[in-house]
Amino acid sequence: MKTAREKKYNRISLVLSIILPLVVALLFKVKIDVELPIFLPPIYASINALTAIILVLALVAIKKGNRKLHEQLNTLAITLSVVFLIMYVLYHMTSDSTKFGGEGMEKTIYLIVLISHIILSIAVIPFVLITYFRARLGKFKQHKKIARYTFPLWLYVAVTGVIVYLMISPYYNY
Repeated sequence: MKTAREKKYNRISLVLSIILPLVVALLFKVKIDVELPIFLPPIYASINALTAIILVLALVAIKKGNRKLHEQLNTLAITLSVVFLIMYVLYHMTSDSTKFGGEGMEKTIYLIVLISHIILSIAVIPFVLITYFRARLGKFKQHKKIARYTFPLWLYVAVTGVIVYLMISPYYNY
């Protein structure tokens, strides 16, 4: 039988997993005529890179038995992901989308990486939340069971975010 706290976390996971992608999609339609004082894509790409590093460090920490550090690193990774998302949405609300200028195989590879990144960035949300909340509930066996799927998905999303940036960066109008 699930506890009230577990039911609460499940509701939060479900609501956020649905609301976040919908809100992001809606905000992409909102355009604000403001020029930001800084160019955000290299900043949020760096946040993605840092998230990937933090995730690997969190894995190393738990493999070494350091549960507290593991928890702190994963909390930091979630925080960085939220900061990334805020910056990403801000950039797209204040700037026109940049078209990829490559052709042929380069464009095909870019589109495969981009599309898989977008789809998995949505799919990873419930995995991250469920994995995190299971740990918070002390359900470490169930946490570990789902974490073996969450980790590679989340790492893939973080790394491909950097790859997408590196591939499209020559086409930005600075």
